[in-house]
Amino acid sequence: MKRVRFAPSPTGYLHLGNARTALFNYLFAKHEGSTFILRIEDTDLERSKKEYEEMLIEDLKWLGIEWDEGPDRGGKYGPYRQSERLDIYHKYVDKLLKSGDAYYCYCTEEELEKEREKAIAEGRPYRYSGKCRNLTEEERSEYEAKGIKPVIRFKVPEKTVVFEDVIRGVVEIDTKEFGDFVIVRADGMPVYNFVVVIDDALMEITHVIRGEDHLSNTPKQIVIYEALGFNIPTFAHLPIILGEDRTKLSKRHGAVSVRALKDEGYLSEAVFNALSLLGWHPKDEKEILPKEEIFKQFRLEDVNKSPAIFDRNKLRWMNGVYIREILPLEEVTKRAVEFFEGFGYKADFEYYKKVMEAVRDSIETMLDIKERAKVFFVDEIIFSEDVVKEVRSDEKFYKVVEAFYQKIKDKGGISKEDFKTITKEIQQELGVKGKGLFHPLRIALTGESSGVGLDILVEVIGIERVKFRLKRFLEYFG
Repeated sequence: MKRVRFAPSPTGYLHLGNARTALFNYLFAKHEGSTFILRIEDTDLERSKKEYEEMLIEDLKWLGIEWDEGPDRGGKYGPYRQSERLDIYHKYVDKLLKSGDAYYCYCTEEELEKEREKAIAEGRPYRYSGKCRNLTEEERSEYEAKGIKPVIRFKVPEKTVVFEDVIRGVVEIDTKEFGDFVIVRADGMPVYNFVVVIDDALMEITHVIRGEDHLSNTPKQIVIYEALGFNIPTFAHLPIILGEDRTKLSKRHGAVSVRALKDEGYLSEAVFNALSLLGWHPKDEKEILPKEEIFKQFRLEDVNKSPAIFDRNKLRWMNGVYIREILPLEEVTKRAVEFFEGFGYKADFEYYKKVMEAVRDSIETMLDIKERAKVFFVDEIIFSEDVVKEVRSDEKFYKVVEAFYQKIKDKGGISKEDFKTITKEIQQELGVKGKGLFHPLRIALTGESSGVGLDILVEVIGIERVKFRLKRFLEYFG
């Protein structure tokens, strides 16, 4: 059974790079019929926060990603938080110390900084000198007597690490490029490159799918796997995500976290679909794909190693398609309620549903509701100076509105058909048509020169609100 994992640090919001990593692990698991695990890497005690973990889990679930094992679900390979696995890590640290594959290092920050400065001056990359590699017990005791708290370093063998990356092909890295690295800090807390190996090995992870920024970590982890006699998983390093300007995705490109996209009115299905295409494309090149189709077609071998471009305009377009064509009106309205309410548009669900039906063809994200739906909620219309001049300069402008009001003032309701009948009557009576007929009515009812069909508007807002708006216009310009 193949097993994959997503192992984020709860130090902030779930950004799109991590979300794409989680998604590709999930897609691999669904395609292969394998197990997907969520593991929380919270050994950075200063930055890790419980509230970030809770938000992370919430955002993954919103995105539509499900896991088989994790901190909220349990499983036989737990605990699934690194902070709860410290005893396990120390057991393997002791094993490496006893085998001679790790050692205590008492070098101070000042000493290490001098080494770095020397390397820079000589024009070579810095790597630890190995000064503490072969300390005698007597030398160690002297350092201990001085109260110096040591780190623990892994004794890296001199070799070329070679591994087959599913996406990038054969990768070769000489261990001389990084030298002996720290696996336990002076405060006793083990570091990422060590604990990730222990966790992946004990949780029997078969495929490690992660961003290419981890590529330099892989050889360090492989030498630890070898030292401990663990099976080495298959690695796949996903391409970096760039903005439209071909620079690394960052806040200057707009919202780059899942939560921000949610707050901006994007649907989870559209974000799921868009993220799945960051580095991978289906054989038929279709862009709008239901989840089941993505599960069926996704193959890790088909992921491109070239950088993926996050195109916000494409996401907006895709989101609009999901709003207009894919999600049922009932479901779209449910998602829209919090936005209606957030904009101060108060109504019952059935009214929201009617408004959504009227405007959804013209919106791409739920934030568009603010402007598109305004005419269905705001009765107190402010007329611009240009509108005032236009009304004053055209005598038929006022007459059209007045004629319409006179025909509905005693009515108890109004439908689309009623609107069409009344406007035809006015057309014949006043000799106006087209813009001359509908523009005055639109201005009187909405204060705007374009928007949703007036027959739809009057039916949705109802006769009393239509009367109120027309009467207010007539009083304002009368």
